[in-house]
Amino acid sequence: MSGIPTRMVVHALVREDGTVAGGELYEVAGLLGMTDQQVRLCVKRLVAEGRFTVQGRGRRAVLSLTGAAGPEHGPGLPLVPEVEFVRHAYRQDRGLEPWDGLWHAFAFAVPESARAARDSLRDALTGLGAAPVQGGLYVTPNAIGPYVRAHAAELGLSEALSCLSTRDLTVGGTSDPRALAERLWPLPEIAARYAELRALAERPAGAEADATADGGEDGDGHGGNDGVAAGLAHAVALAAAFSAAMLPDPLLPPELLPQPWPGATARAAASDAWARLEAAAPAPGPRLFRLYGEALA
Repeated sequence: MSGIPTRMVVHALVREDGTVAGGELYEVAGLLGMTDQQVRLCVKRLVAEGRFTVQGRGRRAVLSLTGAAGPEHGPGLPLVPEVEFVRHAYRQDRGLEPWDGLWHAFAFAVPESARAARDSLRDALTGLGAAPVQGGLYVTPNAIGPYVRAHAAELGLSEALSCLSTRDLTVGGTSDPRALAERLWPLPEIAARYAELRALAERPAGAEADATADGGEDGDGHGGNDGVAAGLAHAVALAAAFSAAMLPDPLLPPELLPQPWPGATARAAASDAWARLEAAAPAPGPRLFRLYGEALA
């Protein structure tokens, strides 16, 4: 499976004691289509960055997560959605977060001299699911005001930010809420990513092994794609696909989305797959299962 960063595989296989077994890392990475050279270079970079220490070489090595890994990489994983947003998505799927009919708008005017801060505020808004309406104006049906105001304050842009909420929103002559959602957000693209997630979640865990079974032994003379490694590879692939679908999702309320919405069905499939993979994982397994288990609870 392509598109998964090698360093995400490393972090995904960190156990509760903060270590990664080299043999497990190489085997799982191989099942995901990565070469031994890719893994070696990635480990070398992570050690050089001070994120891991390593004892031993190759498949006999043991990597240990360091305190310098930072909050982006520990205790969580790189490039994964925040736990609270994952929980919000599942609550929406269960009908526990009904839309109150309010649109939340944010406007700002920042001079070119503060371009970096302006771009950071814009990225924060889009990262929180707000859609641009026109220059410096963003809207969302979700109450993200506290997050936006906090980020603006960190950037020193509080005076440049205006916030308001309204039930009366018209954009280019469109005022129907569902029509607005279709106009402002790329719903077909979002749905397509969730279709990929659902397909992966419903795929048997051995599929990664089957895809590379013809490759024979690896460069270090080790063959054998056993069920444990296949399950771990599937878990890493599932985590990557889940992130790829969730991170760009504005998490619009169900009232604004086509029904049935692929996001809800894909998240349900992912939750079921996660439970199966965790039940079949060896003990002690990677902390990946606990972290996603907490998010899906």
